Amino acid sequence: MGLEEFFQRYFIDPIKYNQGYNAVNTLVYSIILGIAVLLLHKMLKRMGIKVDERFFVALMPYIILGPLMRSITDIGLLPRTYLTVSPGGYFVIAGFAIASLLTVWRHLGPDEKLYPIYRDFGWVLVAGLLFIMVINWNRVSVRWEYFKYFLPAPLVSEAVIWALSKKFELVRKNRTLFYTHFYDATTTFVGIQFFGFWEQHVLARTLMNLLGTPAVMYLEKLAVITIVVYVLDKFMTDEDPELINFVKLTVFILGFGPGTRNVLITLLG
Repeated sequence: MGLEEFFQRYFIDPIKYNQGYNAVNTLVYSIILGIAVLLLHKMLKRMGIKVDERFFVALMPYIILGPLMRSITDIGLLPRTYLTVSPGGYFVIAGFAIASLLTVWRHLGPDEKLYPIYRDFGWVLVAGLLFIMVINWNRVSVRWEYFKYFLPAPLVSEAVIWALSKKFELVRKNRTLFYTHFYDATTTFVGIQFFGFWEQHVLARTLMNLLGTPAVMYLEKLAVITIVVYVLDKFMTDEDPELINFVKLTVFILGFGPGTRNVLITLLG
């Protein structure tokens, strides 16, 4: 197999034909994400921007922007191209987020005013996508019955995390991450179990095929997030706390983004 055929099979065709992720592109995208996290952390350090609650709040519209763009692409309101579906769409959103941050920082530096201005610019971008949805609302079909399944499920699943947080310090210290990824697991479970959707990620898809139920997502999420935060909190205590915070922010985005996209595509598709 030549390089061009290899790239076509494992990277182009999965996007072109909506085949989901495979082991090869998952590994490559994971490496790219790891490198990007390190580079972005260094960039923020040079800019004098701390990864704290202010930065998280300012970044929130950009976190919403990704799943919003993906969902309105999936329901046909934006053209389906390599730049509007994952992973290309998330590269585009990351580009917007970084460019916006650099623009605001260039004028203000690491000033307190940077955070609200950066945040508001993100909300403008979100408003632009919502405007596209509103003017095309006649092409949207809302599944109101979705709430019949979705509303009870997170109450039960998040109650499990609440109970675990009372017993285990590791869960208690990182409960936002566990809550977020159980939210993602719930949206996947409901979409597949009751609305005929399918899982795009290769590990989760394999586990579902082996056990015959999308409920395995909860066990997968619990295992993966436990391992991640255990490594971060127990074996990386000598690392820069800002880097640990940024990694945890990335883990949050990897749960919140896909989960929100699942809600929107299932509800509006």
